[in-house]
Amino acid sequence: MKFVARSGRSDKHSLRFHLSMLCKKRSPRRRPCHKKLAPRLLLSLSLFTNGTSTTVIPTNTTANVTAEFASNLTPIRLIVANDCAESIWPGILTQNGAGPGTGGFELTPGASRLMFVSSNWAGRVWGRTNCSFSSDGSEFGTSNGLDGNATACLTGDCVGKLNCTLAGRAPATVAEFTLQGGSTDNQTFYDISLVDGYNLPMAIIYYPSPNTTWIPPNLTNCACIASAGYLSSSPYSSPTAPLDSASYLNTNSTYPMPFEPIQTNNTVQAWCPVALQVPATNPVAAGDNATIISNPDNGNPLTPHRAPFQPCLSPCAVTKNPADCCTGPYNSPDVCKPGLYSRSAKRVCPDAYSFAYDDRTSTFVVPYETAGAGWEVRFCPRGRSTDILRTFGEEVQAVGAGTGLSLEGWARVRSWAYIEQRETGWTGAGMVVRGSAWTAVVGLVVVMV
Repeated sequence: MKFVARSGRSDKHSLRFHLSMLCKKRSPRRRPCHKKLAPRLLLSLSLFTNGTSTTVIPTNTTANVTAEFASNLTPIRLIVANDCAESIWPGILTQNGAGPGTGGFELTPGASRLMFVSSNWAGRVWGRTNCSFSSDGSEFGTSNGLDGNATACLTGDCVGKLNCTLAGRAPATVAEFTLQGGSTDNQTFYDISLVDGYNLPMAIIYYPSPNTTWIPPNLTNCACIASAGYLSSSPYSSPTAPLDSASYLNTNSTYPMPFEPIQTNNTVQAWCPVALQVPATNPVAAGDNATIISNPDNGNPLTPHRAPFQPCLSPCAVTKNPADCCTGPYNSPDVCKPGLYSRSAKRVCPDAYSFAYDDRTSTFVVPYETAGAGWEVRFCPRGRSTDILRTFGEEVQAVGAGTGLSLEGWARVRSWAYIEQRETGWTGAGMVVRGSAWTAVVGLVVVMV
């Protein structure tokens, strides 16, 4: 996916909207105000012993380490990596705990940056594209943003600043983290979110501490790839799949990864509703369902009348309508329901948040660790979107609860046949998570506002 040249939009995007998106209460899970974060490494060494995996986190990256280097207050490694063909400018927002000491920086193709955060950190990481900053990053860029005003980046912009102090402007694919949550503060929650739209493929990789090496990587390492050029052919999770699938997302032949099996490089150019493409090709009125569904191109393969895929805005970013934003009278999972954008996003990225109350099929949980663990946020991974929560929902529940897997669970996470059976039955419409106790697991996080 080549980052496109800028073009103008007439929609206004105010500081007030930044703040409302940041502080929106979206979930009975009770997470911190809005969302979370992640890391990357250049090289990793995986050791396999008796069916378990131990990942050694490297310290040699291509960018400088932040000032809080491995202090007692910041024992958790956070790595951000760029596998894109062009430079990106990651944005980082800390919502709780000690952050990495920076809110943004440039990351050239193939580069990564090692940082450290506290074990109670909560925040979010996203990538900005097509940016232009002053030499010290302190002033607005010189190019026009989506609303015609002076902003620094086409997507994910932080009010024109290199060092982000607010949530990035839509559209942006976001990694969200709450490292210490749950009713007894003994769980870590994380996810990939498309609630603010989509601009870049993303993966989150968990590097366990010595206490959590028993957790299989095919229950923790998720990816969302909804851009042509980064999508590998399907089937990707089978013994005859391409060789790179054997190590993609730090998985291995012992623990095969379940992937979304249907999308192609043609279909991922057409998943974004036409009215939400960047730049938008036709106007949108309030109410995503009424306006966008009427467009005959929605959900269809690329046609001569449809522009090639660009970053995709969320309905909320375009209409500001409470029904699209799950705000006001719609601030409840009983009232706010997925629309066309959410359903389309879920088809291409089954493990990603597609709207504000998409908790059951989008939230990953691991036991909380005070030190030794690490996280990677990787932009533009090449492979396929994962389908972990639909396939192994019960097993992810058990990991998050700290109870370990049952014998049947261990058998399932090691079974190619089980994954292929689940993939064969996938219709692309709606997600079903096995295990009725999931709500009890994700309903324990406490929101800090």
